[in-house]
Amino acid sequence: MNRCIDTLEPPEVDSRAASAPDETSAAPPSPWAAAGVSDFDETLYHAILHQPDAGVTGWAELLRTSPSRIRRGCARLLSLGLLQAPDSTGGLRPVDPRIAVRALIRKRETESELLAATAEDLAKVYAAGLLRAEPSGLIEVVHGEGANAARLEELYARAEHDICLFDSPPYLAPLTPQLDLQSEVLRRGVSYRTIYSVSSLETPQLLAYAEGMVALGEQARVLPTVPMKLLVVDGRCAMLPLTSTDAGPGYCAVIVRHSALTDALRTLFETLWQQATPLSGVRDESPEDLTEADRDLVDLLAVGMKDAAIARHLGISLRTLRRRVSALQRRLGARGRFQAGARAAHRGWT
Repeated sequence: MNRCIDTLEPPEVDSRAASAPDETSAAPPSPWAAAGVSDFDETLYHAILHQPDAGVTGWAELLRTSPSRIRRGCARLLSLGLLQAPDSTGGLRPVDPRIAVRALIRKRETESELLAATAEDLAKVYAAGLLRAEPSGLIEVVHGEGANAARLEELYARAEHDICLFDSPPYLAPLTPQLDLQSEVLRRGVSYRTIYSVSSLETPQLLAYAEGMVALGEQARVLPTVPMKLLVVDGRCAMLPLTSTDAGPGYCAVIVRHSALTDALRTLFETLWQQATPLSGVRDESPEDLTEADRDLVDLLAVGMKDAAIARHLGISLRTLRRRVSALQRRLGARGRFQAGARAAHRGWT
């Protein structure tokens, strides 16, 4: 192309090569193609850079083509920002390639980002179409502890935005590998929220596991019980037990893909998240000064005993009990009796 521009002569072509082309020696595609610039427009742009004052007639002679084709090519280059529109000082002029090409790259990047941003919406349409065509594809049943552990690992690996979890024993896998798996998700910047049942924190090992997750960045809360074991990944895929939660060869779980059902499970999690007690603070902080009566009250609240039973146990009236419970809740910054008991237990008051 440069020889053609410099000498106004067409490049020589080997007739034998023309009659028997060698595919292995074909020139690689021009990088301009990625920016939407055709071979002819690229050649025209080089000609304009070489002789910016030649005008349409001169560029047509230089490239041995018609002026009308040159005008159409110039219009395309103008739309791409590679040429400057005519003004009072003269006709079409090339823009400094260092500026024009960078601007063209940024424009293409913006267009690509906008296209990528539509992928989520397109995926929803795609998933809805699949669901209408074959509703059974919504659910996958996974049999056995090994298969369930493998699918769980896959779901964690695919998480991009957030994970929501109901945690309750029994556990199918040892806690240490689970901690490694979940900590890797947190290291990737995925938001991780867990609602633990009280039974999840009953033993020192389980409590240490939960505290280890919180230390890594997990947001954790506690409820007396959770309705089921549940994992929701990115709000689009959920995994929950299909049969009894007892571990064993017959254990089955179900994976539910994005649908009204996964939306409902996510809503259930968000509702219970608002009701749950934050698992926060430092476990080994020095307990505040408590009277023996306060310690007895905390112990009874922590086990979930009802007011009448606590009052009888302590030998006080219900009015006195409620006054003391209210004072304890204010001291702990708790919104309710269960939250007060959970926070007191977490501070080591029990």
